[in-house]
Amino acid sequence: MQLEDFDYPLPEDLIALYPSEKREKSRMMVLNREKKTIEHRHFEEIVDILDENFVLVLNDTKVIPARIYGRKPTGAKIEVLLTKKIEEDIWECIARPAKRLKKGSEIIFPSDLKGEVLEILEDGKRIISFSPSGKLKEVLQAIGQIPLPPYIKRKPEKRDYERYQTVFAQREGSVAAPTAGLHFTNDIIQRLKNKGVEICYITLHIGLGTFKPVKTKDIKKHKMEEEYFEIPEETAEIINKAKEKNKKILACGTTVTRALESAACKKNEIKATSGWTSLFIYPGYQFKIVDSLLTNFHLPKSTLLMLVCAFAGREFIMRAYNEAIKKKYRFYSYGDCMLIL
Repeated sequence: MQLEDFDYPLPEDLIALYPSEKREKSRMMVLNREKKTIEHRHFEEIVDILDENFVLVLNDTKVIPARIYGRKPTGAKIEVLLTKKIEEDIWECIARPAKRLKKGSEIIFPSDLKGEVLEILEDGKRIISFSPSGKLKEVLQAIGQIPLPPYIKRKPEKRDYERYQTVFAQREGSVAAPTAGLHFTNDIIQRLKNKGVEICYITLHIGLGTFKPVKTKDIKKHKMEEEYFEIPEETAEIINKAKEKNKKILACGTTVTRALESAACKKNEIKATSGWTSLFIYPGYQFKIVDSLLTNFHLPKSTLLMLVCAFAGREFIMRAYNEAIKKKYRFYSYGDCMLIL
């Protein structure tokens, strides 16, 4: 598969810069893989579509206010974006301006937090150790900014601290939201449960790799960045029992899909596990666990779009995207969604 196979022209005015007024009022395109049909609905109608034959799997990761500002002892200003936790007080980071930060450089932040550059990575990222121990979390909560995606070209506002977070977010560690989950409200989750839909959770902490462009013409040569994930015992048990009963596993988002497929031990069976995944799903991949997918509309040439094409077929998905553009769906993180059955 060539990179150009996953390109499409998107008018800039369809990129959602703000969330919909209400989470559940987003539009939802419903695709039937078998019949190759497309319906136009609203997200709140998912309650009418799902029933006791579905198990919904959600990602309970929580976005951290990962962007902080400090200065060098000389007074030069430094912006630091935390991208991946290595240890409790040691993070992989993007720093700007990077050229000012050599190995051993010190950064001074508010509230007596300090950072020391331990290592410079090949891609220009820095490994930074923060001290005193445990202080980083306190400072992030006080002055950290929510790291909005690079295509939302504005500074975060007060509402983003609530809306760029799912209502079921529990476990801190992501620098990007699992955006398919942004449409859910507590009321919709309860109504789904009342209909017999079983709901369970995984954790996958999303890194900036989710926005990393594919630069190789042959997509198979692209390397995914590792992300940490956990499948709890309870979730594995629910999924395995559901598979035995021929129920459908609905993954909420590409993050859930990658976590579940990474933990598959054989066709129709998953194991409780934790660790790092760099699983790259593109057309030709044989899904072992996921039967249905809820997802937003993704960037051209992105690994996320490739995953969706692997799930429903490239031609069908590109036809759906063209229709979404004609009908002016809202794209990307704060945009509308697609339910693939």
